[in-house]
Amino acid sequence: MLTDKVVEFTRTLEGLVADGEPPSDWGPLADFVAVDQFERIGTFREVQNWQQYTAMLTQWASSVDKFETSVQRITEVANFVFFEIEERHFRGGVHVVNSMTVFDFDERGKIRRLNVYLQQGRPE
Repeated sequence: MLTDKVVEFTRTLEGLVADGEPPSDWGPLADFVAVDQFERIGTFREVQNWQQYTAMLTQWASSVDKFETSVQRITEVANFVFFEIEERHFRGGVHVVNSMTVFDFDERGKIRRLNVYLQQGRPE
């Protein structure tokens, strides 16, 4: 099931940033991905390939002490998984957002595209 791959991808990501230091190797995450085809469309409609995505992840991982998620809903349809979660980013407190990522898989069961949508509170 593709749903299981999404859950394991997320656990792997959380594990890679668990110590508050950016990993030197995103290889364990790349195992889930069609690296040569990969595209991520972010919350500001920015487009990233695999190298740009891992560079962004490295920068993000250096800005958080810990990262956790709780699954709200997960739905698999054809080669897509709709993954709705609550994200908790820890750094001198906790920043909580809701996100939905649409995972698009190729015929080999590798992630070829992520579309990311975000809900967050207004700054106080």
